[in-house]
Amino acid sequence: MFETLEALNPDQREAVTHEGGPLLIVAGAGSGKTTTLACRVAWLVDRGVSPPRILLLTFTRRAAREMLMRAEQLTGLSSAGRVWGGTFHATANRLLRLYGRGLGLPPSFTVMDLADAEDVMNLIRGELGYGAGERRFPRKETLASIYSRTVNAQARLGEVLEAEFPWCTDEHDAIRTIFKAYTQRKREQHVLDYDDLLLFWRALATARGAGDTVAGLFDHILVDEYQDTNALQADVLEAMGRGGAQVTVVGDDAQAIYGFRSATVRNILEFPERFPGTRIVRLERNYRSTQPILDASNAVISLSPQRHEKTLWTDRASGVRPALLTCIDELDQADLVCKLLLEHRERGTPLKEQAVLFRTGHHSDLLEVELAHRNIPFVKYGGLKFLEAAHVKDVLAMLRILENPRDEVSWFRVLLLLEDVGPATAHGMIERLGVRGAGGGDSPLRRLADEPPPAPPQAAPGLDELRAALADCMDDRLKVSVQIARLRRFLDPAIRRRYEAGEARLRDLDQLERLATAHGSRSAFLAELTLDPPSSTSDLAGPPLLDEDYVVLSTIHSAKGGEWDVVHVIHAADGMIPSDMATGDEDRIEEERRLLYVALTRARDALYVHFPQRYHRRLRGQDDPHHYAQITRFLPPDVRASFEERTTMSGQDDPAPRPLAAATSAQDVDAFLRGLWDS
Repeated sequence: MFETLEALNPDQREAVTHEGGPLLIVAGAGSGKTTTLACRVAWLVDRGVSPPRILLLTFTRRAAREMLMRAEQLTGLSSAGRVWGGTFHATANRLLRLYGRGLGLPPSFTVMDLADAEDVMNLIRGELGYGAGERRFPRKETLASIYSRTVNAQARLGEVLEAEFPWCTDEHDAIRTIFKAYTQRKREQHVLDYDDLLLFWRALATARGAGDTVAGLFDHILVDEYQDTNALQADVLEAMGRGGAQVTVVGDDAQAIYGFRSATVRNILEFPERFPGTRIVRLERNYRSTQPILDASNAVISLSPQRHEKTLWTDRASGVRPALLTCIDELDQADLVCKLLLEHRERGTPLKEQAVLFRTGHHSDLLEVELAHRNIPFVKYGGLKFLEAAHVKDVLAMLRILENPRDEVSWFRVLLLLEDVGPATAHGMIERLGVRGAGGGDSPLRRLADEPPPAPPQAAPGLDELRAALADCMDDRLKVSVQIARLRRFLDPAIRRRYEAGEARLRDLDQLERLATAHGSRSAFLAELTLDPPSSTSDLAGPPLLDEDYVVLSTIHSAKGGEWDVVHVIHAADGMIPSDMATGDEDRIEEERRLLYVALTRARDALYVHFPQRYHRRLRGQDDPHHYAQITRFLPPDVRASFEERTTMSGQDDPAPRPLAAATSAQDVDAFLRGLWDS
């Protein structure tokens, strides 16, 4: 560890070797946060702390795995890999399976992802008759969002509706009724959603007796990206810390941009108040960007009143300031971005080291057309997540039925795969199988095998195959990959019949089957895939393009954590950044400022900010389609001094004026006008 510590800068070394009370590491963008946290884990293990007595909480499984691998390399001890590492939700799942019986949770509970939670909301919504009248009623996605925001922000339902969903306020009582039924349905079926995992973890950590046991499991708790936690996660951390564990959190308040997920910057700002005696260490040395880029970024964030004071600096000198480019319109912006991408490519910067960032997914629509026209390949981050793909959810639904036969939503999804079976028929079959029972009597799986429910004639062959597939997989000794392979004999024909691009979808299932080979049990596979899923099929299948080089297009939210040699930030206009949907109060506006800061700090060597002066939007049939924009409020004159400002005229519509021979004179025009009112 001596050589490792010597390689750190003084602030990093101070954070790594801290002993005593709570520690807050305010880590600026590109300041070596990951290295510092991995070194702290390694230092603790090297000092003799037992790895299983260390809990490392990150926001992705991959981040935890990478940190623990680095800790192993730094210490030379394979035992460092025995640190408890994972996401908040994955750790909650693990603890609840070990200690949840005291809360009435059986270890066999299953976990729903967001889409499953929405489906349960939809079932209850339909059963209660909401949405069938003449008034607009919230759809399942809105109901799930309201529920999650209420729980994670720990706010009253009425407050959430008034602040976030004002058009739903008249439906307060109906929404409350749905939420009560939703909670009861989950408890009957031994199912938890994401929010339940944190709620039950907090309940477990604060319970008399059991709470002391759980809180006493760890001597050190380390949390990455603390600025992205919500109020419930902060409560969990406080409860776990009361067992005597030393708490270390790492984060950057200037990069708190996930308010729409109920994350709150107040957690990191108020950490010293919640954990008295906190020591604050600031990491301000940046290893990513040039000083001119940092000067511009510092200027943007310095105007925010919601922050820990820090100023990023670097040894990377450069005389090239970031460019603020004023364009005529969106077409001009797209043209300029393409030209600059190709110019940097010719100078030796691969397209993969260049990125175009924007506030919202559709902001790149016109640019995508121009890129395709110029034969510039690109990858766009965002879109359908892997576990949101219908065919993948079909496989997971069958596995969930095997794990928890009273999972009503999974039964509903699987039965709808049968030919000629609609929602009403599926509900009837679920009733006959006793899925909604409180747990007594025969298992629905046993009833399916012994007394299959009536089904339409066309569904009979498929129902027989479903019965056989589930029966063959009830042996828990079968590997998960073997179970998936057996279930596919039922699923493959259904997927080809129901979905477009059936062969491509089946290749996704090949990847899922291979992924399952690394898991020893069905429950572990389901939990890990649900709690920390791949973001897209490309996470499993490799690069998405045949081209060896391609530009990265990304929303700013998806770009957090990334870095590129050249970065373009487009649509730096008010209404775009900040979004006109996010200017309701000061907190939202400040989050939009932080969003721009995150975008700027992704650049290593070159940064371009594009501002189109004119937009073409026809909101109503008779409107003038041209709208003139104002530059984003986050770039006032004092901040713009950090940029090199340039204007492009390449998109000008009107030709330059040319002298013409006079066909008449001003006097002739005046004489004509006088004739109109003098006669």
